[in-house]
This record gives sequence, structure tokens and C-alpha cells, in this order.
Amino acid sequence: MNKCWGRNSYFSRTVGLSMPAGNRAKIYQAILSTLKEMLANVSMLASIQSARPFLGQWMETPLCGSAKMELRVVCCVLLTCLFYTSSADKDFFTSIGQMTDLLYTEKDLVTSLKDYIRAEEDKLEQVKKWAEKLDVLSATATQDPEGFLGHPVNAFKLMKRLNTEWGELESLVLKDMSDGFISNLTIQRQYFPNDDDQTGAAKALLRLQDTYRLDTHTISSGELPGTNKDVAMSPMTVEDCFELGKIAYSDADYYHTELWMEQALKQLDGGEESSVDMVTILDYLSYSIYQQGELERALDYTKRLLKLDSAHQRANGNLKYFEYQLAKQNKVEAEESQKEKEKREREKREASDKKGRPADYLPERRKYEELCRGEGIKMTPRRQSRMFCRYSDNNRHPLYVLGPVKQEDEWDRPRIIRYHDILSNSEIEKVKELAKPRLRRATISNPITGVLETAHYRISKSAWLTAYEDPVVDKINQRIEDITGLNVKTAEELQVANYGVGGQYEPHFDFGRKDEPDAFKELGTGNRIATWLIYMSDVPSGGATVFTDVGAAVWPKKGSAVFWYNLFASGEGDYSTRHAACPVLVGNKWVSNKWMHERGQEFRRRCTLNESE
Repeated sequence: MNKCWGRNSYFSRTVGLSMPAGNRAKIYQAILSTLKEMLANVSMLASIQSARPFLGQWMETPLCGSAKMELRVVCCVLLTCLFYTSSADKDFFTSIGQMTDLLYTEKDLVTSLKDYIRAEEDKLEQVKKWAEKLDVLSATATQDPEGFLGHPVNAFKLMKRLNTEWGELESLVLKDMSDGFISNLTIQRQYFPNDDDQTGAAKALLRLQDTYRLDTHTISSGELPGTNKDVAMSPMTVEDCFELGKIAYSDADYYHTELWMEQALKQLDGGEESSVDMVTILDYLSYSIYQQGELERALDYTKRLLKLDSAHQRANGNLKYFEYQLAKQNKVEAEESQKEKEKREREKREASDKKGRPADYLPERRKYEELCRGEGIKMTPRRQSRMFCRYSDNNRHPLYVLGPVKQEDEWDRPRIIRYHDILSNSEIEKVKELAKPRLRRATISNPITGVLETAHYRISKSAWLTAYEDPVVDKINQRIEDITGLNVKTAEELQVANYGVGGQYEPHFDFGRKDEPDAFKELGTGNRIATWLIYMSDVPSGGATVFTDVGAAVWPKKGSAVFWYNLFASGEGDYSTRHAACPVLVGNKWVSNKWMHERGQEFRRRCTLNESE
């Protein structure tokens, strides 16, 4: 039997086709088909694991000459496809859960780097011993060269050393010990974050700074509210602060550029060593301050820069321009009347008050961030007195008569209810285990085109779990139906989401509005009547669910779920349910949610004729 590429070869039998010499393309086509099938049925990691024996059997099969080269090509194609597919959806910064894999990648690289260092040290040790031995020998020999070489053994060994041993030493010195490390680094680099991830993580820090009113020193030192003292944290360096400032600068965000360049400058002035020089920082700082209309401060920083580098071309140009503009401004001020001076001072104060973050597209930004900080509207004592905690059996449901669920009123209008101890730790871990390999960047529906797309105001990754995938998912779906009384057969699948660095979802509605008539048309189940949101982790700081129209804030509690109706009983949308997920300041936020739709609820939540009931 021909064990190479013949009709009855192992490879032919495995892939299912014969391999005539002129038909190599079919090999690659068959392999790619097999790969796609593998990826369609199992997670990426499982696919790689299942591919190992498959590849291993190929490698163990005896190959004839040309076949070896072709097999290498085939394997390269296969592995490249595997690597490409596994890293196709990066956006690491949008999911803390997936970012944990990067820590293990880095740990593996550090191990590989240490191996390389040891190999280099061993090589240098050999060279050092050689040098020390010859140092002693040559010192002795050169005291009496003729007498030394008069001994035939010494003469022979000199010839041997110069003809052979020095050549061996040359080979040892030239030997590259980095091959293993570089190979590992090349493979792992395919899983590295890219520029978008770095920029996304940097903008997340700026978002957290603004939302929670943190100063640059607090962030740089890592002393954030809710931080676990047992968790290791390395403070930000001058380079880190400078990088944040540069990213803000590239967006023409001169407010944050100024803040972070000043922090970098403070750390440099404090004696921290850095590869970033003070001249570069002052250059960015003076220009960003000028762009915000503060000529005098911009001039001061420019003068400081020129003391360090008097030949700095741009700074010299800016110095002349700033001095000219300042002289012009002073002249105008000198000629002003008292009334005009008062007006100018008033305008100057107003401009100073407005100085700060760039103009925002979100009209409720201030209210949203106040709620995230816990500074929201407080209920009146009278309204608060009508909020209760109770045991609920959902109208004597058989499952909950003897074991009712803990129910707590979170808000009255709209009515937001929290159910405690809905999921156990084991159920939560199972849901996370099922979801993690499939997490993809969360999308939103474009209100104009209806197309799903990523958005900067939704920083998370999500996955959808169907009831038939695992008994736990089916059990959760049934539990939701039993507690809410709503039919989940027409609901969307269970969505699992994990938030990233500063992960958030800015204010939005869950239901389709009148200007979005096709929002859920393809589902054929009507609008989203209600939302069931499960918190699958505690969040030490940040991460609240806030309702910006009414001022409600619901804080994550592991194992609990919150429920509210998006539509009135009349079918009209309840606009007071506009809500948001606040940025996660510290921690790892996991949630899952179920959106119930109108179809199937006709006899479970009867309609009314009053639009707002």
C-alpha cells in the first residue's frame, strides 16, 4: 500500500479524495472545508484541540520527498486559517473576560524570554571561561615566547588553537540563541491587541476620569475607589501619561491633552526617569493650552521649553506669535472703557467656566454621569414608604408556593423590581463558560439602515445562548417565564454580555420607537414588551444601571435580576424606561438579559385602551 500521496494513502482516505499530481488545489480546498466544518460546530479552542490528532497523524505518516514540502504548505495554510479565525474579532478592550487570556499569553512569553536569557548567559559563561583560560596562558607564554614554543606540545597546541578552536569560538559567539523566543513571539503576536485596542483602553481611562470626576494623580497612582488592596497594581509612568495625552491630542481634545501632559510633567519634575524628554511634553502642553485660549500660560510654558532647547524651531515661532497676540490683546484692553472691561471680564469668566470637555452629542450627559456617581434624584419619603420587600409566589405558582422568590421594589414609575438569588454560582459559571468562547463585540441597530454595527458608546462583548445548548440555559428561560408570567417562547435568546475597560452602554431604549417601524420586523414577534436583566457578578465600583428620565439607579448584585416593562399595557412605548449601563470603574461586569416580545402575551398581559397604562 502506498502510504504517501497515492489513491489509497492515509491522507486520501482522511480527506476523502485521490491526489493526482496535477490536482493539488483540491487538497487545500478539502482542508479548508474541513476547517470550516470544525469551526462551525465547536469553539475555537476545541477546534484546535480536535485538530491536533488530525495533524499529528499526518505528521507521523511516512512521506516521500515532494510530499513533505506540500504537507508543510498545507499545514501552514491550515494553522494560518486557525490563527486568523481565532483573532479575527479582537477588540480586546471591550471585554475584561477575554482580556484575561492576554495575561496567560504574556506569562508564556516571559517564560520563553527567561529561557532565552538563560541560553545567552550559558553561552557567555562558556566564552568567559575560554577567555580566562587563554588570558592566563598568553600571560605566561609571552614572558618567554621562544622558551614556551620550544616545547613541541606548546607549539602544537598553538597551531591547533588558532586553526580550530578559535573558529569554534567564533561559531559559538555567532550562534543565535533567540530562535525559540522569536518563533514563540511571532506566533503569539497574532493574538496581541492592536492600535485600536490601545486607543480604546486609553479613551476608557478618559471616560472614567470624566464620569467619576477623578483627577489625573488618582488614576496615575491607581488609587481608585473600590480598588482591592490585595490586587497588585503598577502606577502609571511618565510614558503612560504622555501616551494618554497624545491620544487625546490626536482627537483635538486639548482639555485632556493638557491634563495628562501636566501629569507627565509633574512626574518628571518629581524625579521620575523617563525616555520621554521634557521638551516634547512642554511642546504639547503649551499648544494645547493655547488652543483653549490661555495665551499667558501658553507663553510661560513656551519660555520654559526654550530654556531647555533654545534652538527649538517651532517653539521660537510660537514665542513670537504668542507675544504678538498678547501685546495686541493688552493694547485693546488698555483702550477699553470701564463698561467694556467689565463685559470682557464677564466673558472671560464664562469662557473659563465652559473650559473643559469637548462639546457632547448626548444631551443628558450630565444627568447620566451624576446618576453613575450616585448623585441622582432621591425619592420623597412618601414615595419611599410605598416601596417594599416581599416574598412572591407569582399568583400561587406551583413552583413558588413553598419556595417563594425574594422580591424588592427598586423604583415605582416605571416599576422596576429586583429578584434576589435568581442564579446560583454554579449556574453563573456555566453560563460564562458557554458564552466566553463566542463573545463578540456588542452591536447596535442603526436607526436609519437597521444594520447591526459597533458603536463607541457600547463597550462590551456579547454572545447568544439557545435553550437546547445546555440544560442550564433551558432552566433559566423557564425560571424567567415562571417568575414573570410572560411567554418566553417568542422571546429573544439569552444574551450574555461582558463589559470591557470602562465598559458602558450609554442611554438607550430597549423597545423600537415609532420612527423605527422595522426594528424587530424580521423576528415577527412584535416589539420588546419587557426586559429581564441578570447580574452575574458584583462590581466593586461603577457599573450601575441608571434610568436617566426618572433618576433611578440600580446597582449590580451577583445572582439577582431586575425586571421592567418597556411597553405600557396599551402597547405604547414607555419612554421613562430610557436607561444606561454606567462605565465600570473597578471590576469585571457580567450580565445576561432576556427580551420578551409582544407575541404570545395576549392573554398573559391584557391590553388597555389608555395609552399610558
